[in-house]
Amino acid sequence: MIKLLRDDRFWKIAGQAIALILVIILGAILWDNLSANYSQLGIAFGFDFLNSQASFDIGEKVIAYNPENNYKQAYLVGLVNSLRVMVIGIVLATIAGLTVGISRLSENWLLRSLAGLYVEIIRNTPLLLQLFFWYFAVFISLPKLEENQQMSGPVYLTNRGIALPWLATLPGFEIWLILLTIGVLGAALLWQWRARVMIEQAQPGRQLLWALGAIALSAISALIITKNLPFRLDVPRLTPELQLEGGLKLTPEFAALVTGLSLYTGSYIAEIVRAGIQSVPRGQMEAAKSLGLKSGTMMRLVILPQALRVIIPPLTSQYLNLAKNSSLAVAIAYPDVYFVVASPTLNQTGRAIEAMLIIMVTYLTISLIISLFMNWYNQTVQLKER
Repeated sequence: MIKLLRDDRFWKIAGQAIALILVIILGAILWDNLSANYSQLGIAFGFDFLNSQASFDIGEKVIAYNPENNYKQAYLVGLVNSLRVMVIGIVLATIAGLTVGISRLSENWLLRSLAGLYVEIIRNTPLLLQLFFWYFAVFISLPKLEENQQMSGPVYLTNRGIALPWLATLPGFEIWLILLTIGVLGAALLWQWRARVMIEQAQPGRQLLWALGAIALSAISALIITKNLPFRLDVPRLTPELQLEGGLKLTPEFAALVTGLSLYTGSYIAEIVRAGIQSVPRGQMEAAKSLGLKSGTMMRLVILPQALRVIIPPLTSQYLNLAKNSSLAVAIAYPDVYFVVASPTLNQTGRAIEAMLIIMVTYLTISLIISLFMNWYNQTVQLKER
């Protein structure tokens, strides 16, 4: 027994077991307290309320929903709204961050100064304040249709939202989508093949030409099968009843949220990109210049592929921050998953614990998916040791 007590391996296992027991005891106490409180209120813990009628409307929805639907459908509407903001926000923030990050290293003084000013102002201002600015000072302050009835398109900027020309699908769109997907996959394979040819056989790769050829071939095939284009341009128009019809309509809440999140996260991504580029040895740039590569080609083929090994890990954190920061949509009444579950659903059902668990699991799942994808991508850009 004394020998066992003196064994470090025993205490390592015993310490973990004791910690696990304490966590279980704490969980049991919290569960007992929750059960007692629910018993006093005459309700039982569970998620059966999700099948009850919601009886409230949602101002902005992508999928079908009406007040007669249940809370589960309302949750799905909020989830789709959140995912739409996250995906668009990540794309726009990446574009903004990459552009500003490279501009921060430009030899042009004006461009470099403007990029630095953007980073310093946006990064050092609270995100919530920026959302209020974009919502109240910009998008809500746009001209009113009632006072500007002669407003002409094709782009309408009003306090009701923004209407833009957009693409409306035509019959045969599904066939176009399938064939173009095959074409894009084929283009990716051809791009990799030509890259190997360029490296192993020292021959011109012409990667772009081969990739565009695969996509063009799939597009021609789809055109022959469907005998029409996949979509047409749908231009918004103002009706005599002062309603905007057609095109793509963005509400002030959605536009303010996406703009605020993209610019705010983009300022952090810009610094990550700048640091990643500066981590590449200067000799790499000088070698690329000595080969006669233009600055754009040098950045695309030499600098960024090496910088990605440094950029990807902190970039993942910024994507996760954007996904979680999207919950600030509640401040400007955009109906995301947090707003739908934590406001009308919680107020009507009184199920605070269940509602918070749904929100926590939702954001945790989204964050884990982003992390898994970015970790996989990070492994693909790292050096492979032989």
